[in-house]
Amino acid sequence: RQRAVMAARNGEVDKLKISNDDAAFILGKNGKTKEKIARVSGADIDLYEHSCELEIRGTDAERHRAKRYVECVMAQRVGPVTIDDDDDDDLTCIEVPTEAVGFVTGAQGNFLRSVEEEWGTLMFFADFRGRDHGRQGETEKLAIFGPRRGRRGAELKVMCAVETKMPGFFSKHAKDWEDPNDDWGTKTLVLEPNELSYALGKKGMTRRKLAASSQCIVEYVGFTVHLSGTYKERKKAEQYLGWLFAQLKGPVYVDHWQERDDCTMLEVPKECIGYVTGARRATLGKIEEEWGTLMFFMSTNMRDRDSDSQRGRKDFDGSEQLAIFGGARGRRGAELKIMSAVETKMPGKFTRDIRKFTSDEDGFASDTYPMDESELAYALGKDGATRRKLANASGCIMEYVGQVAFICGTYDERQRARTYLKWLLKQRHGSVFVDDVKSRDDVTIVRVPSDCIGYVTGNRGSSLRNVEEQSGTFCFVEGGRGETEQMLIFCHSARSRDVAERLINDLVDEKLRDERDYDRRDSRRDDDYDRRGNDDYDRRGDDDYDRRGDDDYDRRDRRRDDDYDRRDRRKDDDYDRRDRRRD
Repeated sequence: RQRAVMAARNGEVDKLKISNDDAAFILGKNGKTKEKIARVSGADIDLYEHSCELEIRGTDAERHRAKRYVECVMAQRVGPVTIDDDDDDDLTCIEVPTEAVGFVTGAQGNFLRSVEEEWGTLMFFADFRGRDHGRQGETEKLAIFGPRRGRRGAELKVMCAVETKMPGFFSKHAKDWEDPNDDWGTKTLVLEPNELSYALGKKGMTRRKLAASSQCIVEYVGFTVHLSGTYKERKKAEQYLGWLFAQLKGPVYVDHWQERDDCTMLEVPKECIGYVTGARRATLGKIEEEWGTLMFFMSTNMRDRDSDSQRGRKDFDGSEQLAIFGGARGRRGAELKIMSAVETKMPGKFTRDIRKFTSDEDGFASDTYPMDESELAYALGKDGATRRKLANASGCIMEYVGQVAFICGTYDERQRARTYLKWLLKQRHGSVFVDDVKSRDDVTIVRVPSDCIGYVTGNRGSSLRNVEEQSGTFCFVEGGRGETEQMLIFCHSARSRDVAERLINDLVDEKLRDERDYDRRDSRRDDDYDRRGNDDYDRRGDDDYDRRGDDDYDRRDRRRDDDYDRRDRRKDDDYDRRDRRRD
């Protein structure tokens, strides 16, 4: 919002008048198409449906890209998209065999949409002016718009899909090759058939962890591995892939790991190795996927090439070294996850001498915050939901090792996480009031009517917890402000706060709508009662009384006369019988 205001002041706003049909097409289902165009172009886009006006805010380059993408999307509605051959630096073109176009597109375009979502791109089949059409009738050109890394990832994803449908189309003449460009390039490695399944992993898990830990694009096109990124990223990915294959032959030891900037080593007691690894490596695999790391144990019995020991062996101290490779944040998150697992098995292993500590470093660092058992249970939440909520909202790594909260991140991230944790623990004893709420840049205030607050929070806070989980925010009611109460939404991301605000407003509207419907039903019921009750009484009461009253009186009189006659007849008969007996 602040950016939009500044852009408007500086005149950095482009307005486009569009038709109703185009407006619906640009908006897309649940606004996803508009969000996609904004994400790929980097511009802020607002669509005013009542006036069919599109406002685009941003730098000159961002607005230019956004307008171009909007025009392409509108052109899709009426026919093929034609793109001028102007060699823009945000476009990659790939030729797709005609018989594979349907497979690449997917049912209702689902495959292309999933690739766009994964890589932050905009993709569609198009005609190009000024370019050769390749093999006429045999291929169609797929345009991929977006940043360089995203375009390359999407391109390789499409190549992989085409190779699945038509084996050998891209990999027929593949060989080991590396782009000499240090800034950005691609390296290809041809694998053996038995190596591919191991390098891919279950549902592609191994490929994803190689890509995440090396920060390199890793994709398999047939039996060829494509590694795309900077030279350093490609080198890491190649090393990690080599260690992966080396594990098939036996334990792996990384020489000079202390000198690497992508490695963390953690000593794990031998009693905990099975617990940390899990059945069929399930636990380690889950942590790798969560934190984007590559982990394996380096046996202490392997040769210590880094020491001057004459024995040539490392002394065994009852522990194994777990090597964790990846970015600094991912390595720290995975390390704390392992420490938490070990602490569960062997209490006090890592936290015996831990005290409360707050680092003054501006960069990435760690704080510790010990808690008692009741605080830990409250701060953890069901299945760790509360801990994850605080971590997501603060943008910080937060893990509980024993009864100690480890808070890791930049200074601002750690400060937010500590503050959120303190507010959370205060909620156990009553309402929380934030003194500096107006000066904070991580909060959105939503006014909620007092009679709606119970509906917004839900039974035991379930509705509000659902909002927090969907938006990645930390929310609570400050309260005590009159007819409305303040719902405070905290998060480092303004976009996440906007999502939470929309969800909360939807709950308020739903509650008010239900109340209006209930009032309308009550008023109709009262009106019907008044209308029917008096009229029916007037209409039926007198007539029924007259009709039923006289008839009932006549019937009772007739029955009374009949009974009297019967009794008289019985008396006469009895009198006659007595007279005869007397005679």
